[in-house]
Amino acid sequence: MKTLQKLILLAAVLFAAASIAQEKGHLNVHTRVQKEEVSVNGTGETERHLVAPEAVAPGEDVIYTITFTNVSDKTAEDVVITNPIPASLTYVAGSAFGPGTVIDFSVDGGQTFGAADELTVGTDGEERIAQVEDFTHVRWVLQDGLEVGAKGMARFRARLN
Repeated sequence: MKTLQKLILLAAVLFAAASIAQEKGHLNVHTRVQKEEVSVNGTGETERHLVAPEAVAPGEDVIYTITFTNVSDKTAEDVVITNPIPASLTYVAGSAFGPGTVIDFSVDGGQTFGAADELTVGTDGEERIAQVEDFTHVRWVLQDGLEVGAKGMARFRARLN
């Protein structure tokens, strides 16, 4: 599959995930997929910027940024943001973050979640510690309620296979 086609498929998956949260009427969720661009400014300092990718080659990273806003008329409790990792991408270890959240992962298509270092998968009848290649979803669980009008953010990096 060509790189541009993979990006289109990726965007469709992200839109579907955001739509589920929006249908409940509590959160406005927006997901962006970007690449990191590195340049050197006039004083010789390295600068990093996130930009919309025109193309992504195998081995290159993309950065997912999920922003969410409480658009309801009361505090949103038990906020959980879940993002699938498309099969064409591999999660980059240690890259997920989200202020005020607990971050978990799934290796079974989003059925169960746990800390990255606690997940196991069965291979040839034996259990082994899950590797980033096994991760299928990233989940952020907000530790406190999200006040009316408040915003949150979650982010992770993944590499195109």
